[in-house]
Amino acid sequence: MKLEYLADHPGLLPTVAQWYFEEWGYLSEEKTLEQDIQRLQIYLNKDKVPLILLAIQDGELVGAAQLKFREMSIYPEKEHWVGGVYVAEAHRGKGIARQILLELIAIAKSLKIETLYLQTEHLNGGLYGRMGWMPIEQVNYRGIEVLVMEKSIR
Repeated sequence: MKLEYLADHPGLLPTVAQWYFEEWGYLSEEKTLEQDIQRLQIYLNKDKVPLILLAIQDGELVGAAQLKFREMSIYPEKEHWVGGVYVAEAHRGKGIARQILLELIAIAKSLKIETLYLQTEHLNGGLYGRMGWMPIEQVNYRGIEVLVMEKSIR
């Protein structure tokens, strides 16, 4: 499996947008898939935030995740977030999300980011807890109970 930037594969942006729209579109201010595709254009970066990292296996896109700014409006002081961690259903349970996350952390370190945040609906922390992310608090955000977590990467 290769981990590559969306910026190197801009033709895959509609697929990533489709995944995100189907999974979380009901939470988004964008009401159409086309709006979501337009919103994700700013992620076509390799050396600055925001960016999207892709997992590609045997030429097939199997996963994606974002390194982004200020995901939750209730935490304006928390700057750098991991979001949009998605693995295609047929490829789940194979450690792909873990590999993407480890590479995103390495990228964040190279960008001199000291702390990353994320939110998850898995209130026990799930994969993130097993990878050393620490819970900050559980909150109801946009009508959904989520656990907000952080990871120091200094």
